[in-house]
Amino acid sequence: MTAVYLAVLAPFAAALIGFFGGRRWPRTAVPVAVTGASASLVAALVLAVRALDAGASARFEDTGRLATVPLGALSIGIDLRVDGLAAVVGLAVAVVALAVQVYSSAYLKGDPRYSSYAAFVSLFTAAMMLVVFADDLFVLLVGWEVMGVCSYFLIGHHWEQEGSQRSAVKAFVVTRLGDVGFLFGIFVLGTAAGTFQISRIVSQASALSEHTATVATLLLLCGVVGKSAQFPLHVWLPDAMAGPTPVSALIHAATMVAAGIYLVARLYPVFLAAPTTLAVMAVIACVTMLGGALAALAQDDIKRVLAYSTVSQLAYMLSALAVGSATAASFHLLTHAAFKALLFLAAGSVIHAVGTNLMPDMGGLRRAMPITFVTMTIGLAALAGLPPFAGFFSKEAVLGAAEEAARHGGPVAAWAAWSVLVVGLLTVGVTAAYVTRLWLLTFFDSPRGGVAAHESSAAIRWPLVALAVPSVLIGLVGVRDGWLARWLGIDERPPGGSVPVDSAAANQLHIGATTSVLSVVLAVVGFGLVLLVWRRAPWEDPSLRLVRTRPALERAFWVDELYDRLFVRPVRLAARSVGWTDDAVIGGAVSGSGSGANRLAGLLRRTQTGNVQTYLTGLLAGVVIIAVGVVTLT
Repeated sequence: MTAVYLAVLAPFAAALIGFFGGRRWPRTAVPVAVTGASASLVAALVLAVRALDAGASARFEDTGRLATVPLGALSIGIDLRVDGLAAVVGLAVAVVALAVQVYSSAYLKGDPRYSSYAAFVSLFTAAMMLVVFADDLFVLLVGWEVMGVCSYFLIGHHWEQEGSQRSAVKAFVVTRLGDVGFLFGIFVLGTAAGTFQISRIVSQASALSEHTATVATLLLLCGVVGKSAQFPLHVWLPDAMAGPTPVSALIHAATMVAAGIYLVARLYPVFLAAPTTLAVMAVIACVTMLGGALAALAQDDIKRVLAYSTVSQLAYMLSALAVGSATAASFHLLTHAAFKALLFLAAGSVIHAVGTNLMPDMGGLRRAMPITFVTMTIGLAALAGLPPFAGFFSKEAVLGAAEEAARHGGPVAAWAAWSVLVVGLLTVGVTAAYVTRLWLLTFFDSPRGGVAAHESSAAIRWPLVALAVPSVLIGLVGVRDGWLARWLGIDERPPGGSVPVDSAAANQLHIGATTSVLSVVLAVVGFGLVLLVWRRAPWEDPSLRLVRTRPALERAFWVDELYDRLFVRPVRLAARSVGWTDDAVIGGAVSGSGSGANRLAGLLRRTQTGNVQTYLTGLLAGVVIIAVGVVTLT
C-alpha cells in the first residue's frame, strides 16, 4: 500500500508547502508542485503495472486501514483500496495533473498569485486521488468535498473579475445542491448494508432490497449529476470557463467531473440492483448528451464549446452505465481524459497566442502555430469519434453496449436502451458538426484578429505532444483482446447472477459493425454539412446558416434563464422581504421600545425638579386623593 499512500500524500505535501512557503519563497512554487505531481504519477504507474500483471490471471485488489472511528453501531474506517479500476483511473488523474502543472508554469508565468494557484492544483489532485483510492464512503466524501472547495478557489483565481466571482459561487452552490442528496444516500446505503466500507457494500449488494437500493442510488445520483454536470445540474460547468485554461483542463478531463462516473462504477452492483435508477440515468444521459452537443454548436467562445462538449461526453459515460456496461463507461472516461485535456490545453495555447477566446476573432492559425494545430486536430478527431483515434473505440463501445441491451436485453428496460442508442448516434453527427466548426474558424481562412499569432513556448507545447499520444493509441490498446476489461475487473453481474467476474460474457466490450458504420457515416455527414456551408462563405460563421434556431442553442435552451426566474429571483425577493422585516418590523420594535423608554424617562425627569415646595404639594394632593377614595368607596 506504500504506492497508494504516496499517490495521495505527495500532492498533498506539495500543497502544504505551497500554502505555507509559497509567498516567502515564490521561486520554489513550480518545482514543488511539479515534484509532487511527478511523485504521484510514479506511484500511480507502479499501481497500474501491478494491476496489469495481475489482470491476466486474477482480479487485482489490495486494501489497507489506517484507523477506525466508531459511530455507535457503525464505524468509519479510514480505508484505502486499490484494484484495477482505481489503478487505471489514478494513472489518468496523475498524467493530467502533471501535464497541467508543467503547462501552468508557462501559461501563468508572472502571476502574483501563482504559488497559491499551484498549491490548490496540488490539493485538488490529492483530493481526487483520495476519491479514487478510498474504500469508505465518508473518506470518499472528504475528497469529494475538498475538490468542490478547491474548484471554487481555482475557478475564481482571477477574483478581481466579476465573471470569475460569479462563476466560482455558481459552481460551488450548484454542486453543493447535489451533494445534499449524495450525503443522505451515503446514510441510507451505509445503514442498510451495516457498513460504510465500499468493498463490503458491493459484496452485499445482492442482499439489499430493490426498494432500498433504488432510494440509496437515486440519492447518490443527485451528487453524481451535480459533480459530473448532467442535466438539470449541468449549468455550472460552462460558466466555470472563467477560470484559467489549465484549471479547465484539470476539472474537465480526469478529475472533478469524472468523479461522479467513477463513483457509479465503484458501486455498480448496487446500481444494477435498482433498475428504476438505471432508467432515470438513461433519460438524463439522453437529454444531456444531445442538448450539450447542440449547445456547443452555437458557442463563439472556444472554451465554452469544449465545456458543452464535456457535458455531452460525460452523458455518454452515464448512458453506458445505464445500459449495463461500466467497462465501456470507464473506457470512455480514460480516452476522454486524454483528448479533452489535450483540447483544453491546446485551446489555452491558442488563447495565449491571440489574446481572445472568441473563435470569430481567430482564423488562419495553422501556419503560425503548426504544433498546436496538429495536436488539436488529433484531439478534435478523437472527440468526433473518427477511426483510428481513441474516441472512436470508446464511443463505439458505449453504442455497442446500448445496442446489445436493446436487442438482447439488459439491466435496463428496452425502451431506455433504444433511446440511448438512437440519441447517441444523433449526437455523433452533431459532435462532428461543432468539432468541424471549431476547427475551421480557429485554424483556416485568413487571420481575423489584430494580433500576430506565434507558436507557444516549450512548456506549453510539450504537454500537448505528450497528451496527443494516448489520444491516438489508447483506443487501440483498450479493445485489444479484452485486455482492458480484464485490467479493470469491474463486476457487471446482475444481483444474484452466476456469471464469473473475469469472464468475457461479463465484461466484454461490444463494438458492433452496424453501429460503427452508422457512427462514421453520421460523423462524415456532420463534417460535410459544416464544410459545405463554410466553403460558400469562409468569412462567415457556418452555424449562422446551418442552424435556424441559433439563439436557443447559443443560450443553451435558456435553462439558466429558467432557473433565474424559478429560483434566483424568488430567493432574492424572499431575501429582500426578510431584510425589510428585519429592518422595519423587528428593528422598528427594538427602536420603538428604546424611544418609548426615552419618552417615559423624559416625563419622569420632569417630576424631579428639586423644589421642596413642589414635592410637599404633591404629597398633600396624594393624601387628599387617598382620603377621598377611602371615604367614597366605604
